[in-house]
Amino acid sequence: MNLERDSAFLPFNRCNLPASLLGSLPFQFHPAALALDGVEVLHRSLFKHLQSQPDHTARAQRFMDYMSVHFCLETLEEAGLMPDSRNKRANANYLRVLRGWAFDSNGREGAVLKGWVESRFGLTVQYHQGYYPFDRCKGLYGTNALESQLDLVYTYCQYELGLSHSLQRHLTLYRGVNALDEYRILKREGRKAVVLLNNVSSFTHNRERADEFGDYIIEARVPVVKVLAYYDLLPKLLRGEGEFLVIGGVYEVDISS
Repeated sequence: MNLERDSAFLPFNRCNLPASLLGSLPFQFHPAALALDGVEVLHRSLFKHLQSQPDHTARAQRFMDYMSVHFCLETLEEAGLMPDSRNKRANANYLRVLRGWAFDSNGREGAVLKGWVESRFGLTVQYHQGYYPFDRCKGLYGTNALESQLDLVYTYCQYELGLSHSLQRHLTLYRGVNALDEYRILKREGRKAVVLLNNVSSFTHNRERADEFGDYIIEARVPVVKVLAYYDLLPKLLRGEGEFLVIGGVYEVDISS
């Protein structure tokens, strides 16, 4: 199975490992650190200040304050928006993208998130219900450095997971689905399967909760470094199903019904 040849992986990305490695089955078993190019250096002051915060709640608030100031989220004219602009996407930000994903992962915000993963990690979109290039362009048009905002979300998420799961390299997560036709099953023996997941997918830490969302349950050992956001990373974010947003690639999973 030569996934590079059929364009599952792009030849370039914006992180420290090539897509053909970070999206591979060996990487799932033996993950290594992932880092987006230049993000920690550019935002060094943020992570220095986070170290002085006493708990997760305080760090989350400091992160959100930093995002508001750095990206002028509450003063868009300072980012170049004309006062009389009718741009309806000017207020789009990282929170709206993540909440929009939770509402409809195949909509405009879902396309933006999938496009961000494609750009940063080099993993191509395997499934999008709709015209993905159009939805992505429509979602990014007129926004204020939206993909750069998502760079910080991922980097902050990894910072928090490094504190709360410092001894873990994997999380066991679950996904409920009604059909398996949106997945490329590369190999299957009984319940064990090797699948190519979409470049970003929703999982949950609660198996019973996953069972409510489909006839099949996909169980995966997900490398911690492949979690880009999770339900209580920030206030009122992805709380519906104890959701984790997982970067895709090839995974060995258990499939049960």
